[in-house]
Amino acid sequence: MQCKITEAATKYYKTTAFVAGWLSVGIFAPYFQQWCGFLAFGWLLRLLLSTQSIKRAAAIGYWFGFAHFAGGFSWVGNALLVDADRFGWLYPIALVAAGGFFGAFAAVPAAVCAMLQDKWNKWLAFGAVWVLGEWGRSFILTGFPWNLLGYSWANEIWFLQSAAVGGAYLVSLSAVLGYSLVGIWMADCRRRILLQVMLGMAIIFGGNYLWGQIRLRGAEDLQGETRVRIVQPSIPQTMKWSKQAAEDNWQKYLQLSASKTDEAPQAIVWGETASPFGLEDDEVHLHELAEILPKQAILLTGVVSYQYNDGRYRPHNSMVMIDGEGQIRGYYHKAHLVPFGEYVPLRKYLPEFVRPVANAIGEFGRGQGAESFELVGLPKMGAAICYEIIFPHQVVDEKNRPEWLVNLTNDGWYGVSSGPYQHWVAAKFRAVEEGITIVRAANNGISGMIDAYGREKGVMPLNYVGISDVNLSKSIGGTTYGRLGNLISITLCLILLAVGVIREKIKLK
Repeated sequence: MQCKITEAATKYYKTTAFVAGWLSVGIFAPYFQQWCGFLAFGWLLRLLLSTQSIKRAAAIGYWFGFAHFAGGFSWVGNALLVDADRFGWLYPIALVAAGGFFGAFAAVPAAVCAMLQDKWNKWLAFGAVWVLGEWGRSFILTGFPWNLLGYSWANEIWFLQSAAVGGAYLVSLSAVLGYSLVGIWMADCRRRILLQVMLGMAIIFGGNYLWGQIRLRGAEDLQGETRVRIVQPSIPQTMKWSKQAAEDNWQKYLQLSASKTDEAPQAIVWGETASPFGLEDDEVHLHELAEILPKQAILLTGVVSYQYNDGRYRPHNSMVMIDGEGQIRGYYHKAHLVPFGEYVPLRKYLPEFVRPVANAIGEFGRGQGAESFELVGLPKMGAAICYEIIFPHQVVDEKNRPEWLVNLTNDGWYGVSSGPYQHWVAAKFRAVEEGITIVRAANNGISGMIDAYGREKGVMPLNYVGISDVNLSKSIGGTTYGRLGNLISITLCLILLAVGVIREKIKLK
């Protein structure tokens, strides 16, 4: 017997798709309720199987995507509440804008479904085009590949291992095909269909489980000898840039960094823009650093530095490297800037009512991209500042690969929300994808070390004040994904899409 939705229920399609979209948010960190994915994406596919109208299918997908992305990105609006008197009114606008824009990335795979007739072809095409859309989100309008569906399985370390082969997009493909497969059974309740769905589940999830277990069983102990201290002061964002609190914030970092332990660190890592002072010509504060740093140590800290380019000095969101004698040994400048955070796209074309907000946002300079640094006493190091860590295959210098990556961030903007947890998940995927260790230091957020297999060490949770001393794990010398990038996952998506289209044409003949 086939379970059909009657025509009388058509007007509820958009509503139920919207509800399913909100439910799907539960799959992401910190919740990791994967059952929400099976219900939400299963129901979405079930709705799509019930219509051959491209317009109706696109509308169903759009309203699902509106809720999925508005709910998943809702933490972004918390940054507007730090200065609520000036910017709080923008919160609902930001929520609607996120859903309104990104909803299109769900409308497209839904519309493609309506172009096909066979349920299995629809399923393959939906999964393939959804992941191609995730890839598109990494570069369209500078990119925002946040909350890829694969991230919903970050709490299962065995599932993470597929990222070493095809990156986050390969894990996303497994996730979206697995989640939505339930929809075929929802649309056709026959026992034969149930057995086919169960077989598909076994192949998708069983295959990932076996590969993950095999890879983890062969995983070696990567602990090295380099001692790293991660500092997290959890300074409230309202005090972060307060001129009155600047010296107190500085002293808090110094006191935590100077904590005595049995083994002195070779590297001390502070968060993004941790130093409220520019430091470059600041002999007083550099001298204070020299007094507390072990002589063989390097401090890696975030700072706003000013660099001369384009005929003027411009601020850069930077990481500065300072040795135990208080000498600056190098800079890394953030290259992938946050739109509407570190620069305003098309600033001069904005309407007048937005100008006060735009004028409050700086116009930061851009760095040259991924770099590797060789500092005395430390393995070759890469750097990524905050937002940069969310971009697959863009975090390391491919021609001069580092052995570890330092990720400085400040998630204090987002308060107690899902944002800091989701940001940490992105860092876990980059570690497995590239086969390197990532050391993450947050002014507030989640700090710690992640090794090349996604194993966490020395983790400090949100709002924790303290230090974490860890022995730096070694690199595993690269991965398939590190060499080929997104080639495997994108090619597989195109193959699945082609299979669905070809099967459809053969069936229609």
